[in-house]
Amino acid sequence: MAGLIQREGLRVVVGLGKTGLSCVRYLRSAGYAVAVNDTRDNPPGLAELKAEFPEVELSLGKLDEQLLLRAHEIITSPGISINEPELLSARLNAGIAIIGDIELFCRATDKPIVAITGSNAKSTVTTLVGLMAERAGIHVAVGGNLGTPVLELLADNADLYVLELSSFQLETTHSLKAAAATVLNISEDHMDRYANMLEYHKAKHRIYRNCQFYITNRQDRLTVPLLPDSWLHTSFGLDTPDLNAYGVIREQGVSYLAKGREKLMPANEMGIFGEHNVANALAALALGEAVHIPMAAMLQTLKDFTGLPHRCQLVTKQAGIAWYNDSKGTNVGATLAAINGLGAAIPGKVILIAGGVGKGQDFKPLSPALAQYGKALVLIGEDAPKIDAAVNSFIQKRYASTLIEAVKEAQAQASTGDAILLSPACASFDMFKHYEDRGEQFMAAVTALVG
Repeated sequence: MAGLIQREGLRVVVGLGKTGLSCVRYLRSAGYAVAVNDTRDNPPGLAELKAEFPEVELSLGKLDEQLLLRAHEIITSPGISINEPELLSARLNAGIAIIGDIELFCRATDKPIVAITGSNAKSTVTTLVGLMAERAGIHVAVGGNLGTPVLELLADNADLYVLELSSFQLETTHSLKAAAATVLNISEDHMDRYANMLEYHKAKHRIYRNCQFYITNRQDRLTVPLLPDSWLHTSFGLDTPDLNAYGVIREQGVSYLAKGREKLMPANEMGIFGEHNVANALAALALGEAVHIPMAAMLQTLKDFTGLPHRCQLVTKQAGIAWYNDSKGTNVGATLAAINGLGAAIPGKVILIAGGVGKGQDFKPLSPALAQYGKALVLIGEDAPKIDAAVNSFIQKRYASTLIEAVKEAQAQASTGDAILLSPACASFDMFKHYEDRGEQFMAAVTALVG
């Protein structure tokens, strides 16, 4: 750091890990004095921090109110609630600004940003828009809540940034002026962190602040912002679209992705499967058009893209039974999308494996979808009894103590034309390291059982 200009005011990074370390690197390179506070005694990234920045002050094991009160600005991890008492004291009593890495990023670039949030499908739509831009020859960088910490993207000096943003990240973002922004959908999630759905809704809708163009979901009124109709916008949905909106035209038994009355491509030519993925594709097209990605490149991307791991991923099809890994379905809305999307597209019924840590959600919305498309419900994990009590559909219900047992029980319930779907509607940390671990264990169990 020899010769570095020292800027005024201490920046305190709360929460280490990949994101926190990226914040320290960015702030030190910009000349700021930095301290790090983490509630863990040995957080991930600690060894790298000490090796790279021995001068950075460290406070571990708890939120350090005295350190926080010395800050000119606090940069907090999305995993830490801004309503923790020590952070509330800093913000409300001492007037110290609390921001996140997305805010730092927005201050540092004037390049166009496509900003995407929602209770589910964020990663799929973000990835699609990034691939569409790449195919069109645009120098694009993709990150945020997905993959690379956003501050590391600045080194790419991209011409377009596509960011997946969580409600937690949006809470601490004030300078986002997205070229195109969307809330894909809103359903109950993170009710262990938000007092009610209104708070969660408000956090999601921060993505629309000062945006140039916004895209809403016609099937979900909660995605519509309180902005004047004169603001540039469009919508997507699975119904027939109005002029300049995106939707589906059905003719002679074939469904087409469409813009207004223009048929763009048959839905069955997409590389991803299910009605929920048709909606994801339409959202990606609307976002891409807003930042001038050519239509031909976008449609070819939809044909080539076969989906992300753990997002309604086809594991295998044996004896006429399809097995799908949707371990990323960590909330009720995501699981509903998977049930409805698959159920409408297969000849048989859905056998659902669900359960885990419910994060205070209401599981009752699963009932109508299971009544329509479900054959059996196999329950695992901590909140299995809560799901059982909430789902009053007249379908078979079974409990399993392990995922391997659940896979065997699901197979016993299935017949030709059916789909077995792992979409837990819950977090994974009661039984697994993370949702990826859960999905990998499911795929291994399926492979061991049916080959």
